[in-house]
Amino acid sequence: MGIIVPAIIPTSFNDLSEKLKVLEGLSTDVQIDIVDGVYAKPASWPYRTDATEPLRMLRNGELLPGAGETRFEVDLMSADPESTAGTWIGLGANRLTIHAASTRHVSRFFESMRTLLGHDKDFMPGLLSLGIAIGAETDVSFIEPYLDQVEYVQFMGIRTIGHQGEPFDPSVIPRIRAFRKKHPEMEVTVDGGVTLQNAASLLDAGVSRLVVGSALWKAPDIAARYREFDALTEQYGLYG
Repeated sequence: MGIIVPAIIPTSFNDLSEKLKVLEGLSTDVQIDIVDGVYAKPASWPYRTDATEPLRMLRNGELLPGAGETRFEVDLMSADPESTAGTWIGLGANRLTIHAASTRHVSRFFESMRTLLGHDKDFMPGLLSLGIAIGAETDVSFIEPYLDQVEYVQFMGIRTIGHQGEPFDPSVIPRIRAFRKKHPEMEVTVDGGVTLQNAASLLDAGVSRLVVGSALWKAPDIAARYREFDALTEQYGLYG
């Protein structure tokens, strides 16, 4: 499992496919950010074009491009994650993240995963892992009741989610450090604003995985930039 996870906010299915081709041979782990335009804006594919497209793909027996070779993490920035989670899992998602503040029915979501998919924490994490994301302004105590139902926690490193290029919020570092001290066994991911300049501090705070968006896609040489990030993880004894 990779430590550096490239993030894609697809504008279309073709955009997703093209970006995945760019990442071939670099990373076996990719996060796809799905933004519904309600919980977060602007809307990404499929909401900006045809929200029924993933369901149609599922009915036709299709999978996400490269599913099986690539481990897909779907970050559901959705006001109704319960209604779409099963579709993304059916299309090949290996990890699924919901945002704690996106729905009033967080407990019901995890209950539906157990009922519909037979998911229990740590049952078969190689096939399906569930995570919960916490915003920069949300108290960590809010997610405490759900920690026994997830394999990982995703801290958002930016205050405005839904698009790439937002400035990093350094207050996430002490939040992660305190969480890691209290929950040393929990996998911790950080998403948003991750750069070469702050990656070392995040790893030192106890982050397990770095989700990287604009710092990768805006680089003049994406492959070289990915290797720079990867080299940092080796300094901390982390290997994918």
